[in-house]
Amino acid sequence: MDSPGYIILSRLGAQMRAQSMTANNLANADTPGFRATRPVFAEHPALQRHGQHPRGGREVDYSWDRASWRDEAQGPITRTGNPLDVALAGEGFFAVDTPRGERFTRAGRFTIGADGRLLDHNGHAVLNEAGNPIAISPGDTNIQIRGDGSIRSDNGEIGRLRVVRFANNQTLVAEGDRLFDAAGQQPEQIARPGVMQGAVEGSNVQSITELTRMMAEVREFQFATQFAEREGERIQTAVERILRRR
Repeated sequence: MDSPGYIILSRLGAQMRAQSMTANNLANADTPGFRATRPVFAEHPALQRHGQHPRGGREVDYSWDRASWRDEAQGPITRTGNPLDVALAGEGFFAVDTPRGERFTRAGRFTIGADGRLLDHNGHAVLNEAGNPIAISPGDTNIQIRGDGSIRSDNGEIGRLRVVRFANNQTLVAEGDRLFDAAGQQPEQIARPGVMQGAVEGSNVQSITELTRMMAEVREFQFATQFAEREGERIQTAVERILRRR
């Protein structure tokens, strides 16, 4: 395969990744706290050697799948009236305890487990500011979660939600559709988080925008495929002409 073939192959690989990320965004359009992701592509120049014009060859550009970028825009906040539904208005993440260690999430749809612990959607214990699971006893009624994350009942103070921020959210590693790994960063406790009781933050994915992007990416993939087919036909024609001359 010559340079045009490798270049278009790199383009096809980039388009496949772009479509995969857009499809994942669409699949999570209704996932609480989900953040849309975007691919980051760049040109990767390489010297085409053994060329005579100009002497020493010329540069050709390949598509480089460099990274992914996470959209940090706030998702819509919907009032539910459920006292265990909690949303964050502004920056921050709730902390939960998983078998892999402490993880962080924006999805604040909590429940009370059989053992009295406050749990997230996946059954992970929600942590307090000391890093311990929050426990609610059967006698705790009229649960109130204040704007600073403190939790109270008619029996008094229960604890305070651990809400943290990071220096760079883009380096957090997504685990599934709701959790993030700190990836070596040290979380910083937020003194006054914007906690809202009885509400849930939705996904920041805009379905119409993602569908439009998906259609455009499919067309780009089709164009690249057509180019690859034409390039294959060109090479085949060149080979046939060389063989006829011999």
